[in-house]
Amino acid sequence: MEWLSEGANSWQLTAATLVGLMSVPGLVVLYGGVMQKRWSVNSMMMAFVAFAIVLVLWVLVGFKMGFGEPIHLADSGFFGNFWGKPGSILSSGELLGQAHIPELAEEEFLFPQSTLAYFQIVFAAITPILMLGSVLGRINFKAWIPFVALWTLFCYTINAFLIWGGGYFAQHGAVDYSGGYVIHLAAGVSGFVAAAVIGPRLQRDREVDAPNNLAMVAVGAGLLWMGWNGFNGGDWYSAGQVASASVLNTNLCTAVAFLVWVALDYMTGRKPSLIGSVNGMIVGLVAITPGAGFVNGWGAIVIGVVASTIVYLALNYLSRTAPFRNVDDTLGVVYTHGFAGVAGGLLVGVFANVAMGGEHEGLISGGGLELLKWQALTALWVIVFSMVMTYILLKIVSIFVPLRMTEEEMETGDIAVHGHEVYPSDVPSLGYPDGAPSRPVAPAPGGAG
Repeated sequence: MEWLSEGANSWQLTAATLVGLMSVPGLVVLYGGVMQKRWSVNSMMMAFVAFAIVLVLWVLVGFKMGFGEPIHLADSGFFGNFWGKPGSILSSGELLGQAHIPELAEEEFLFPQSTLAYFQIVFAAITPILMLGSVLGRINFKAWIPFVALWTLFCYTINAFLIWGGGYFAQHGAVDYSGGYVIHLAAGVSGFVAAAVIGPRLQRDREVDAPNNLAMVAVGAGLLWMGWNGFNGGDWYSAGQVASASVLNTNLCTAVAFLVWVALDYMTGRKPSLIGSVNGMIVGLVAITPGAGFVNGWGAIVIGVVASTIVYLALNYLSRTAPFRNVDDTLGVVYTHGFAGVAGGLLVGVFANVAMGGEHEGLISGGGLELLKWQALTALWVIVFSMVMTYILLKIVSIFVPLRMTEEEMETGDIAVHGHEVYPSDVPSLGYPDGAPSRPVAPAPGGAG
């Protein structure tokens, strides 16, 4: 194959695998550790099942809905390039042929369609898993399954096509290097809406919100940080200079945001906790994602400082005001992903630098306000559309299955939903969650009682 570069293909598959590890086991382990003991298995199971659902849907219809031939709902304008036609990518021709995004015909991919599809699968799969962090501890497992499927098809693929697949916002110059809007902002907003619709956790879960295993939290967070090298390093679709700069910018911004969070803890009289510091780390990862390959290292540092400060203040102070105080966002996803995603996306309009090898020039590089304007309009679309679509899809699911666990299930947790717990007291409890059945005592040899 003249078009195939084994080096580019190897890096793309490696980057995709790194992103996959962020979900499985990254977020699986993080959620399993950060939740109370009786919610650990449920949290991990919902992450696993979401990953599996998205993977199957993506190859059947989802990839082409986000990156295929457009459905022309109008002759031109917004609905002229709004969404892709559904279709599978399972034929030999689709799997082995050169990667192709019809609306980005000038993009030359040096690897097969199956590589591009898998790379985009792991991005699509992590998004509902991030959203899950907002509703842990009360969402019905039976409702989560259809909701993930519907949200992926009718929310994620539309945002992906409009911004990444050559749709309306892409045609007007809006950029999202690796998912600050498509993934993180959408997950933060949708998670917040879902938390509001489903309702809060039990009062005792909110009052005693104690992680059951901080070591699991640290391992999961570490997998996120290192996995992000694939998240941002793979989105230039080559193993060239921009990929290298993207990886370094990602780690630099994350380190700065982490340290700023620790400094703010000290400045406000708090102790620097592991949970809080992990939030700072995630903010840095999310904030650099929209512009990892568009900004230089100085821009990455400033983005880390600004985003970490904004989200720290939002999480610790804005959260006390309406409407945020009225919604039980379990892990604060609206702050660490929603606010951070907006901050990073807007700052691309300020710090994008054409010297990085792209075509995007921000405000301080002499590009004026045009890029910043379209970054703001795109963010506004993602916020409003994700809110409305999430609400509609939840209401549709609720017609067929309750969105919320029963009070009895929430009191018991994992054993009620899945039949076992994360730290069983003995082996029989795995098979008999309500206790091993009583058995008659065998008589002693020789008939002695």
